[in-house]
Amino acid sequence: MIRTITAAAIGLAALLALTACGADSSADTATSQDEVTLTIGDQAKTLQTIVAASDALKGAKYKVKWAEFEGAAPLYQAVQAGAADTGYSADLPALQALSGGVKFKNIAALRNDGKHVGIVVRKDSGIDSVKDLKGQKVVVSSAKGSVAEYLLANALKQNGLSYSDVKVQYLLPTDAQAAFASGKVKIWATFGVYQAVGLEQGGRLLVDGADGRVSGYGFIGASDKALADHQKKIALGDFLRRLGTALKWTSTHKDAYAKAIEQRNGADASVAKTLASAAYSQVLPIDSDVTRTVQGVADLMHGIGVLEPNVDVAKSADTSVLK
Repeated sequence: MIRTITAAAIGLAALLALTACGADSSADTATSQDEVTLTIGDQAKTLQTIVAASDALKGAKYKVKWAEFEGAAPLYQAVQAGAADTGYSADLPALQALSGGVKFKNIAALRNDGKHVGIVVRKDSGIDSVKDLKGQKVVVSSAKGSVAEYLLANALKQNGLSYSDVKVQYLLPTDAQAAFASGKVKIWATFGVYQAVGLEQGGRLLVDGADGRVSGYGFIGASDKALADHQKKIALGDFLRRLGTALKWTSTHKDAYAKAIEQRNGADASVAKTLASAAYSQVLPIDSDVTRTVQGVADLMHGIGVLEPNVDVAKSADTSVLK
């Protein structure tokens, strides 16, 4: 039987899936009507789970309202529409949103080891190396400009191939998962829980994003409107610091974090452990190392026509929020 992963089980790297969206409100301590409220954009309850499990918002002097989405694209659309103060994603979806004219600035970087992104092949595919991808159809989840697409482009480049050497098809993760499990798709560039399930369903990891094949960076962004509000900007800085503490907690309490994912997201134990191990572990200032690394991502994707127009990573950041 094919096991289909629901949206509630999508991990930190769940990117650019089409979605219906909703909002999940939670407040910390607030009672005053004059109190600042931050509407934090979330994907698949990921940040909510981290914050709740670590009790990171205890004592905060502002309210937090959660705006819940399945992926980065609808989240950034909500930021553009004023329905969320913040967004977060891997580097390339943030760049895509900026390139598309969404009015926000990246205010902090997130960091992991890149292993949550991978190219998975069926064991009977006959594909034993990246060079064997030449002339093949590769399904990319889930849309143009995902971190999985960057992994594919970079892996091809590192192996002397061009992006035009493969035939790319974009497919939503749940659809790709079913097609992969049935054998209709044999090469799948994907991420997070879908990568884990693909490996369970007859797949083999060809290459993942470790060792610099993806940058390992993500971003927390805030709308220009939120940044122009002095009190919200102060609250955003406090939230980033609390999130940093919460992420450190997840890295030292993986079992407790995995249990929280099970309870709040409905994931089974093995999927929860996969998601816990793939989590971003740090909140970092957007410094010259971050901008230089992510500019390389932007330049590569611009060069193959995926990111148009290109983005100046340094100019798209507001480094005054996280001090």
